[in-house]
Amino acid sequence: MNKTYIAIIAIVAIVVIISGVLLYMNYQGQPDNSDVEALQNLVDDTGYATSLAAIPNRIVSLAPSTTEILYALGLDSKVVAVTDYCNYPYNFTAWIEAGNMTSVGDFENPNMEVIASVSPDLILATGGVQAELVTTMRDLDYKVLVLDPPSVDGVLRDIELVGNATGTRDTTMSLVESLRSRINTVAQKVANAGSKPKVYYEVWYDQTSLWTAGSKAFQNELIEKAGGSNIFVDQDLDYFQSSAEAVIERNPNVILLPATGMGSGELFWGSIEAVKERPGWDTISAVQNNKVFQVDGDAIARGGPRVVDSIEELAELFHPELF
Repeated sequence: MNKTYIAIIAIVAIVVIISGVLLYMNYQGQPDNSDVEALQNLVDDTGYATSLAAIPNRIVSLAPSTTEILYALGLDSKVVAVTDYCNYPYNFTAWIEAGNMTSVGDFENPNMEVIASVSPDLILATGGVQAELVTTMRDLDYKVLVLDPPSVDGVLRDIELVGNATGTRDTTMSLVESLRSRINTVAQKVANAGSKPKVYYEVWYDQTSLWTAGSKAFQNELIEKAGGSNIFVDQDLDYFQSSAEAVIERNPNVILLPATGMGSGELFWGSIEAVKERPGWDTISAVQNNKVFQVDGDAIARGGPRVVDSIEELAELFHPELF
C-alpha cells in the first residue's frame, strides 16, 4: 500500500469523523443558521428591538404569563429565576423553598440584586408597572423583551417572539398552530349558536366597590370569541368601577367569577351562594337560572397559552348544547 493511498484513506477518515461530530452537535440541538438569524431584530410589544449574540441559556421571567410561555415551549432547564406569583405549570414556591429555583421576589418590584446574581442572558418582562424597571435593566445592558399583548393574536405573536429568541422555532410553530386550530374550532361551533348570552365578568367586589371589564379588557375578547357578549362592552375602558345597580339593570345571562388572582388563591367574592344573595341580585337572569360560574382567574387574565383554555371553558359555559 503506497503512501498516496494511505494519505487518501486518512483524509477520508478525517472527513467522516468531522461530519459525524457535526451531525451529533446538530442532533444535540445546536442552532442552525436560521436560528441564529432569528435572534436578530427581536421587536417586543413596546416596539423596542433587541438582538442576541447567541441562543440564551439563562432566562429570568418577571411575570407569570411569561413563565407560562417559557414552560409551554419546553424551556424548563433554561429558566433560572421567576417571581413569587408564578404558580403554573408547577408549584414554584416549593421549588424555591427547596433551593431548586431562584425567586426575584415581587411581581411589581422584583429584586435587581437577585436578578444580577443569576447572570441572565435574557429577561422576559411585562408592561405597566414594570416599565421603569425595564428601562433600568436595559441601561445596565441586560437583554430584555417586554411581552404585553393587547389581544389573543398578540399572545400568539409573543409566543412566536419567544420562540425566535430561544431557538425553539419548530416547537413554537407547532404550539401556535395548535392554539389557532383550537380557537377556530370554538369559533365554528359558536357560530351555530342561536344567540349570544349577556355576560358579566367580575374583576373585584367588596361592600364598597365593584370592578368589572370594559371593551378594552383582555377578558372582553375572550368572552366574544367564546360566543358571549360583555354587558359593559359599551364602556371604552379596560377595568373600571361600576355598581351593583348597573349589573342588575343590564341583567346578564351569565356571571363569571375568577377563582384566583396572581396565584393568591383568594376568593374575594366569598362563594357563589353569597353572590346570589347580594341585595337585588335575585332578579338577575344568571342568578335565577343558576348561570353563576367560577372560572380560573389566572388563565383568563394572563397573556399566555392558557387563554385558549379559557376560550374553550367559556364557550362550554355559554353554549353547553354545542359541546
